[in-house]
Amino acid sequence: MSTGTPLSLFAGFGIELEYMIVDCADLHVRPVSDKVLEQVAGVIVNEVEVGELCWSNELVLHVLELKTNGPATELARLGARFQEGIREVNARLASLNARLLGTAMHPWMDPHRETRLWPHENSPIYTAYNRIFSCQGHGWSNLQSMHINLPFADDAEFGRLHAAIRPVLPLLPALAASSPIVDLQTTGLLDNRLEYYRTNQRKIPEISGEVIPEAVFTRTDYERQILAATYKAIAPHDPEGVLQDEWLNSRGAIARFERNAIEIRLLDIQECPRADLAIAALVVALIRALCTERWVPLVELQRLPVAPLAALFRAALRDGGATLVTDAALLECFGLAAERISAAELWQELYLQLEEEIPEEYRSACRVILQRGALAQRILNALPRHFSKRELSSIYHELAECLDHGEQFRA
Repeated sequence: MSTGTPLSLFAGFGIELEYMIVDCADLHVRPVSDKVLEQVAGVIVNEVEVGELCWSNELVLHVLELKTNGPATELARLGARFQEGIREVNARLASLNARLLGTAMHPWMDPHRETRLWPHENSPIYTAYNRIFSCQGHGWSNLQSMHINLPFADDAEFGRLHAAIRPVLPLLPALAASSPIVDLQTTGLLDNRLEYYRTNQRKIPEISGEVIPEAVFTRTDYERQILAATYKAIAPHDPEGVLQDEWLNSRGAIARFERNAIEIRLLDIQECPRADLAIAALVVALIRALCTERWVPLVELQRLPVAPLAALFRAALRDGGATLVTDAALLECFGLAAERISAAELWQELYLQLEEEIPEEYRSACRVILQRGALAQRILNALPRHFSKRELSSIYHELAECLDHGEQFRA
């Protein structure tokens, strides 16, 4: 998300959607993203502009990212633009007997056998990550997400935006979890992607911290307390400094000062772009309300410590919408005086207050999620308790059709 002049709060939106490429017949991952980009550009490139979107590579060859070509001025109609991109990618993949698949993790990929790292431009970055952390694992090569980039114009806006984003982060798995199955098994977690994300760099814990960012609200403090500590920790493993950049920080929302934006990373990819953009619209509406101090003054948001937010986040990975929210200070930030409320009920209450601020085209998709549960729960509801690979494959074939046709999975 880059512009010549920094945008003010909510003057632009950068959306990134990652998808896995799978075989049309058996849904095994297919490492052919470079071939798709080559079809469009004529040569293998990291990124190619296609209308209002960019298509780009990721760490591994079986993942392709679609993102806004620069900041979009509004979220309305973006779902339709991404859906057009999905159909165009799938048309190109058809010649390779492949297609795109949504959801945040492949349910039976063997990452130790099937991972193929991107071998082209920028490969030194991926090689360094692989050398330090060994990227042959679910937490690196089997995870797809939506990122939301929100701009800030100056230090004051950064502090306000960072304060508003932090209390929202623990609630995101209850809305967007879509990774309930790993290695053909349920794990007791609704959001396995974020559990792997939370732990995949534990060798150097400073990189992700507690996932919930520290309570810092100026660029100087952020660079000193978060980025400097991260760079210092990685330095013995990265003597050439290949990884010492802002994107090394793996908290759930990271400051990108080079482009004056905060990038939110805790949203699992959904079954179709309309569902993703519905979630984005609801999340943005909530962050905007907090930024404008609808329920409490900014100082109350800034006082929230990391520990209770991180504990709630970990609970939401397991229980999703059933997670109980009992922190009085957090509930007050959302204008609620209740002693306890489930995360699902909290989102339903917030939606009722924010519905008019969500583009009408996304409201029905929001209601499906709020009424029927996050996609992870809907996937589990569609499966028998003891399911076979054949039964699981049938569900994921249906999910691939949902992506191609732009429809939500209702189970």
